[in-house]
Amino acid sequence: MTDLLTRDEYVAIAAELDPPCTPFIDGKFMRGRGVDLETVNPATGDAIAVLNTASGEDVDVAVEKAREAFDQGRWAKLHPSDRKDVLIRLCKLITRNRRELAVMESLDSGKPIRDCELIDIPETIKTIKWHAEAIDKIYDQAGPVGDDAMSMIIREPIGVVAAILPWNFPLLMMAWKIGPALAAGCSVIVKPAEQTSLTALRIAELAMEAGVPRGVLQVLPGDGAVVGQALGLHQDVDMVSFTGSTETGRRFLRYAADSNLKKVVLECGGKNPAVVLDDAEHLDLVAEHVVTAAFWNMGENCSANSRLIVHEAVKDDLIERIKARVRDWKTGDPLDPANHLGALIDVEHCEKVARYLTGTAMVGGTLNGPYIEPTIYEVSPTDPKAHEEIFGPILSVLTVSSRDEAIALANDTNYGLAASVFSANVRTALRAARDIRAGTVTVNCYGEGDITTPFGGYKQSGFGGRDNGLHAHDQYTELKTIWVDLSDPYSGDMVG
Repeated sequence: MTDLLTRDEYVAIAAELDPPCTPFIDGKFMRGRGVDLETVNPATGDAIAVLNTASGEDVDVAVEKAREAFDQGRWAKLHPSDRKDVLIRLCKLITRNRRELAVMESLDSGKPIRDCELIDIPETIKTIKWHAEAIDKIYDQAGPVGDDAMSMIIREPIGVVAAILPWNFPLLMMAWKIGPALAAGCSVIVKPAEQTSLTALRIAELAMEAGVPRGVLQVLPGDGAVVGQALGLHQDVDMVSFTGSTETGRRFLRYAADSNLKKVVLECGGKNPAVVLDDAEHLDLVAEHVVTAAFWNMGENCSANSRLIVHEAVKDDLIERIKARVRDWKTGDPLDPANHLGALIDVEHCEKVARYLTGTAMVGGTLNGPYIEPTIYEVSPTDPKAHEEIFGPILSVLTVSSRDEAIALANDTNYGLAASVFSANVRTALRAARDIRAGTVTVNCYGEGDITTPFGGYKQSGFGGRDNGLHAHDQYTELKTIWVDLSDPYSGDMVG
């Protein structure tokens, strides 16, 4: 595990940063034709840098260069082991520059440095490395077609991919997309969130240093209504992979319909339940998982368990343990490694989350500048806090009297991204996991699985594919059948 530095050491690293601030197109940084925007540290309101953004014209240039690189086979036609070697070199460069990237990520997003150092950077490296190692180990197939023919079912890279990133996990979500997309042989254009573009630009620079050919990985910072829309409507973009709000995800489906019917993969919102049944054991451990699930990354997490659905038999005992656990989660300066929670992403989002600070809180309930401390409310199922995605550090507690009521309440949502079930009875836990309509259900813990397991949602939480695992490779490829007639042309038994 990475050793954390002191706050003063992180501040010193921050003072020396010189982040890239222009679009990365065709292997180099170049000034875009969009507007200049200040990228702001959410914790202080201070400008980190002036970010030059891309325009629709820049999107056209980037797509042209991506298509040229793909058609010429600079990357797509490299031997699989050669692509693997380049991505492994990229992982080594990220490792070498991990402290710079961690501090840049913390400054840009308000994330606590401890999470950037201990979770985001290591998981970014692990993700890219895992997909790199899979490149030369994924086999195509031959169909069982009899003696007079041969069928080959092969995967081919889909082509030019637009990866649209969220602001809550800028580096890690970039890795979730470029890892399998580059492994498959695609050309990738990354559109980072306008609030958090710096680390994406730095990764593109490191990728070029590692040997990723020009045009294969490009980064276009800018506003979603300009750069995102232009990519979504572009006739020569073959696929969009989007992580973000359900509302914006709908737009990309419309863009696809209005352009070339490009493939669209969406990972959208969530209102995820933690279901604690009456036979749950080790309530101290349950409380630890509930607190992590609700408040990690300031609750700015699509898979956050923002609803605690708890059986009345264990509710009071569990709530007391949760309150005790919350006291350990300090909120404050993101560059101080003693803090578990940092600043919310920007003033607009902070105001949106603060609108849910209504009623009498069991814990927390206060706003202090860009910080909202961990907050817990007991609510009814009709309370907006119980069914709207808040995307902040607010946990809603709902009390039930039976397993069936708990499952019904867990499924009473338009979303279906993740859930957790706590029960000492394996059969009860697994039956609940089967009955909850969500893409990932954890039993007696909180989590999202790991890099080997597909991640995505049901209902309005997801569409078109899954991140992580070998399933992620499939979404960046097309399947092709090659049929070979082996029959004797003189026998009269032609097939096909």
